[in-house]
Amino acid sequence: MSACVPAGATESAHTERAHPPHSPPHGRGPRFRVAGADLSAAVAVFLIALPLSLGIALATGAPLQAGLVAAAVGGLVTGRLGGSPLQVSGPAAGLTVVTADLIHQYGWRVTCAVTVLAGLVQLGLSCLRVARGALAVSPAIVHGMLAGIGVTIAVAQAHIVLGGEPQSSVPDNLQALPAQLARLDPAALAVSVLTLAALLLWPRLPGRAGRVLRRVPAALVAVAGATAVAAAAGLVLPVVDLPSWRSHALAGLPEGPVLGLSAAVLTTALVCSVQSLLGAVAVDKLASARPGAGHVVRSDLDRELLGQGAANVVSGALGGLPVAGVAVRSTANVHAGAVSRNSTMIHGLLVVAATLLLVPLLELIPLASLATLVMAVGLRMVSLHHIRTVTRHREVLVYAVTALGVICLGVLEGVVLGIAVAVGVALHRLTRTRITHEEEGGVHHVHVRGQLTFLAVPRLSRALHLVPQGADAVVALDGSFMDHAAYETLQDWQGTHTARGGTVEITGRRTGVRIAEPGDLASGPAPGGESGTHGDCRCRPWTAWRNHQCDRPSPAPDAEPLPDEASGSVATDPRTGPEPDAPVRGRTPGGIQLVRGLSTFQRRTAPLVRGELARLAREGQRPSQLFLTCADSRVVTSMITSSGPGDLFVVRNVGNLVPPPGAESGDDSVAAAIEYAVDVLAVRSITVCGHSGCGAMQALLDSRPASPAATPLARWLRHGGPSLERLRDTGAPAPRLAGRAPADDVEQLCLTNVVQQLEHLRAHESVARALKEGRLELHGVYFHVGEAQAYLLAEQEEDRVFDRVRDVDLAV
Repeated sequence: MSACVPAGATESAHTERAHPPHSPPHGRGPRFRVAGADLSAAVAVFLIALPLSLGIALATGAPLQAGLVAAAVGGLVTGRLGGSPLQVSGPAAGLTVVTADLIHQYGWRVTCAVTVLAGLVQLGLSCLRVARGALAVSPAIVHGMLAGIGVTIAVAQAHIVLGGEPQSSVPDNLQALPAQLARLDPAALAVSVLTLAALLLWPRLPGRAGRVLRRVPAALVAVAGATAVAAAAGLVLPVVDLPSWRSHALAGLPEGPVLGLSAAVLTTALVCSVQSLLGAVAVDKLASARPGAGHVVRSDLDRELLGQGAANVVSGALGGLPVAGVAVRSTANVHAGAVSRNSTMIHGLLVVAATLLLVPLLELIPLASLATLVMAVGLRMVSLHHIRTVTRHREVLVYAVTALGVICLGVLEGVVLGIAVAVGVALHRLTRTRITHEEEGGVHHVHVRGQLTFLAVPRLSRALHLVPQGADAVVALDGSFMDHAAYETLQDWQGTHTARGGTVEITGRRTGVRIAEPGDLASGPAPGGESGTHGDCRCRPWTAWRNHQCDRPSPAPDAEPLPDEASGSVATDPRTGPEPDAPVRGRTPGGIQLVRGLSTFQRRTAPLVRGELARLAREGQRPSQLFLTCADSRVVTSMITSSGPGDLFVVRNVGNLVPPPGAESGDDSVAAAIEYAVDVLAVRSITVCGHSGCGAMQALLDSRPASPAATPLARWLRHGGPSLERLRDTGAPAPRLAGRAPADDVEQLCLTNVVQQLEHLRAHESVARALKEGRLELHGVYFHVGEAQAYLLAEQEEDRVFDRVRDVDLAV
């Protein structure tokens, strides 16, 4: 069982703050252990980071060793202090344009000072805990910024690929490109073509040998291969020149206009922060998608911002490039199987070792090969997937304006333009409202498409006044927002129209939901005795029947039954619900609740899930988990797991029991469900969920040995006997609830029963086989009904602790 411990829990829970999530528990003394997966991942990331760091330094015009400094600092400082354990930081291609502009305007030493100041800004933002605010930036702006930067990088590096020197801007580079083609260097072009061919073909090597060879990063193969060919052929080309560390330039005092330097600091801090935070979120998704990932530690974004700020302060002070989270290296780290921050830190140590020991080899690398590598990275930043996504969400204008702004004006200017266009598009959507009127079958339909604000009130009034006095009218609102001015206009017209003998129904056209406003007495008192309306927002798919506020009240007891209801047949259509004021006296209260619930589902929920259910009907069920829980009506599996149709294969029985194999129960339904879920559905996880106040556990505590003539319930509860014996065994460690001891014997037995049923699960042949093959996980959950709190079983140091599940990082 994997341990799952939230940050901020008790000391015995071993939180992330106490020690890294994948490090060993506290023992006789502090011992540093490195998992084999972390070591292999660190080597893979190092082999990618080394040529990329040199290439990015080349693209910015900085001293080449500045890239190595940033890679080492990003691995060691951010790896130790950052909040995203699996994200790898270093010199990023997204900062290339910003850094190149700074070096061109202010020189290298001032650029280092700007990097230090940007890091201090990031530290300040981390203290203010505003990291999640960066996620509010439209993805279209972020992707457009990266695409613009990618184009800028590619165009500039094209000159070095051809054997020339890049210009300072994209327009200048494009203008000089024909002349550069006329005087290209054949040797540089040959090395560049060889590098590009290796980058493209190496990941596509076929066969079993190809699978083995592909473990070596394509970037390393491309650069190493091009270097070896150039050296063997004796080609005379510009190569990497690493000056002596004795002459390495460190940060100097900022010199220049205050306004320009301030803008440079803010731009660097903005780009570094947004790229790193978005990268941390992406790394979380990658890590969660890994096979057998289990529960993955979510990134602490404020801590990640602190780590990035500290790294930039150190990198700038040591004469390195600005540092940010890097997508290429982070993806390689996750795919290589890294399990903790140790892989990032070891990769930093390897960069330091290479910087000190491999200088003669590094100085053999042709600059054209590095330029080709960086140009390929730049072109990949223009993602067709992102373009399709923003097009589908009708934000391609924001994407295009941001990209063009970055290409033509600069990163900060392009981002500001993108934000302005995004705001304009949002305002346009807010004010773009279509209002139509049509008559069909004597009923006048007024259809409002879009957001209903005060700007649309004149058009709404004109459409409403087209409805004749005394006519039946339906107003369909196809939007998600209505401001106060529009609301008052609609309500005033509704009151006037109904007073003159007309009828008005206001609906949401997509869902068919009747929209009533505060003060609408049509709904009368709620079933529970409270007053409510059809528009009461407390009604949800999981709301208890007795608390529904959105349906008509139960009919008066003296209402006359309809003939077919008196005979027991159903007279209502679940798609439309009971007819207005239709008497339903012939139905029992439970039947009334059932029909009302079906009606509410058809009107409110079915339109929202119909598409997903249609897909599941076509493709069949593919649940990822078998969820075995009690039949207690208070345990709503979809609610406590936030799951939907097709997610869980649910088995419920009295006491959430798993009879061991071969038990003489006369009922193989549980074993059959387990076999079907594991062998046919190939679920990846089985969860046993107990709950507080379990009647089956209370019955076990009060039970006596069952006689041969026992009732079916008593015979079934015999499968809980091992849990009762486990509870009474004073030598066995008893499960504990995080932060407190179990409240009473019933709660203690509920916790013990979850642990015991997990052991019964392991005895089933299909489960044991899947566990041995590593394709199945077992989890224990305890749901406290009164607290609405879920606890997850964590086994640590032979203790079984049910830890509270919170909305914080969970340690695996």
